[in-house]
Amino acid sequence: MHTRVALCFPDTYEIGMSNIGLRILYAIANDMPGVWCERVFAPWGDMEEEMRRDGIPLYALESGDPVFMFDIIAFSLGYEMAYTSVLNMLDLAGVPIRASDRTALPPLVVAGGTCAYNPEPMADFIDLFIIGEGEEVNSELITAYAEARDAGLTKEEFLRRAAKIPGIYVPGLYDVKYNEDGTIASIEPREGAPYPVVKRIAEDFERAPYPVKTIIPTTEVVHDRTALELFRGCVRGCRFCQAGFAYRPVRARSPELLAEQAREALAFSGYEELALLSLSTSDYRHLGPLCDALLDYCTPRKVSLSLPSLRADNFSVELMEKVQAVRKTGLTFAPEAGSQRLRDVINKNVTEEDLLNTCRIAFEGGWSAVKLYFMLGLPTETDEDVLAIAELAEKVLQVWKKHAKNKNRGVRITVSTSCFIPKPHTPFQWAAQVPRDEYRRRVELLRGAIKSRAITYNWHDPETSYIEAVLSRGDRRLGAVLERVQKNGGKLEAWEEYFSFDRWMEAFRACGLDPDFYALRERSEDEVFPWNVTSVGVSRAFFRREWEAALGGAVTPDCRVQCTGCGAAALLKGGRRCDE
Repeated sequence: MHTRVALCFPDTYEIGMSNIGLRILYAIANDMPGVWCERVFAPWGDMEEEMRRDGIPLYALESGDPVFMFDIIAFSLGYEMAYTSVLNMLDLAGVPIRASDRTALPPLVVAGGTCAYNPEPMADFIDLFIIGEGEEVNSELITAYAEARDAGLTKEEFLRRAAKIPGIYVPGLYDVKYNEDGTIASIEPREGAPYPVVKRIAEDFERAPYPVKTIIPTTEVVHDRTALELFRGCVRGCRFCQAGFAYRPVRARSPELLAEQAREALAFSGYEELALLSLSTSDYRHLGPLCDALLDYCTPRKVSLSLPSLRADNFSVELMEKVQAVRKTGLTFAPEAGSQRLRDVINKNVTEEDLLNTCRIAFEGGWSAVKLYFMLGLPTETDEDVLAIAELAEKVLQVWKKHAKNKNRGVRITVSTSCFIPKPHTPFQWAAQVPRDEYRRRVELLRGAIKSRAITYNWHDPETSYIEAVLSRGDRRLGAVLERVQKNGGKLEAWEEYFSFDRWMEAFRACGLDPDFYALRERSEDEVFPWNVTSVGVSRAFFRREWEAALGGAVTPDCRVQCTGCGAAALLKGGRRCDE
């Protein structure tokens, strides 16, 4: 008997088909004997209206079969603002939204992805969560499901069995109790369920699956290119960055394998761009030789090489020449903070000299467009730190005036700011988000300090960041809020066209919950977090030391300089060290 899996991405086709994780998991599932995995995406509003009017349920792309016919409905949770899309897709599919209303084993609704590291806001709707990387655990889960279905197990019997698979979190097997002040008093596992659920990783990343022959989109997508994943994890330890800790320990692929995968993937797809992906691409220690090998293939075929996630402290003339060998694109760097004091607080380990030297190299090489990303509202931030962003942008402009290869073309310096969101499983998980009015004040302060027309300033709206902070730090009581937002039309909340702040605030009021409690409150040292049910392999004691170091402005060296004892290396068998 076949097992059918609906791999659901809670956003549009154009976004979902740009996701390399979806392609990897799709290929792994379809390589399993007796498994048929299909893709499902969220329809745009006008199409959804037509589907609901004509009684057409959400269906899978390959077969056109309704999603409710599938054994497993699996969602990828990469962004908190996609939560309402998950509920809306279930509703459009004719599948009961709440897990408690789905009493039969099929369909089993599962979810994974970065947001699953705090699964609690979605606990009412998801039967089980996959914590960590899915290359191995997904296959184990599908196999266990097929065995349970064929053996006639009930849903409850299967979930108890599934909870014994490392990396599986079944929210229905945990009881949460609250204090009078609304904080969590305890999280108690039942029936032998693990606590915490430790994430799974693809330990042997060299042999981890990579879909060389992948699906070619039928229309233009956001990232229409071949992508290689150089390594997972990050050696840097930026204190705000959830991904940097969630994907530890660092594991890399060899340059020989990557070059072979690139040639095969490009030959199969016909793409004209190759992107080298990681959290910090220029930290890949074999980047130079890899680029040389790739350019030998790409240059005569006019395939451009794209290196996102470059750092300002290791950008070189040699690297610049490789990046622009076929086609020159704009450069993007993320200093995150304007002053060195605040960069030390967040452990960015990038100096002003690093950034200006990088811009000099770029401008001398003919670049005339640089994007700089910053956050406002970081812990300990002052007005002086905000104004330092404008000063740094002006210094970049002066570097262009002094070193530009061609001043006739002009220069475009784009400064972008977003509102800092304290994330689970980071040293800043104890921090508070700044109020929205305060964020706007800092935006206006920075806006007024930028004088040159050559510098463009863009800022992210604080309302979306506020809701994201609530959801990222929330507990399972937020399920009622999510359900009300969805029933009142909430979906595709990552899109400006669909996001409604008023709809969210009405739902909080109706459910008797104060969103400030989740977003704007600094946590006490020993508070029980909702996300204590999961572990990224990094100890709470390490995060606390880093939080206290941040408040003292102390810098922690990166993993290549000195092991910081975060605990993630314990996820590697045989006492191996993290691969840098």
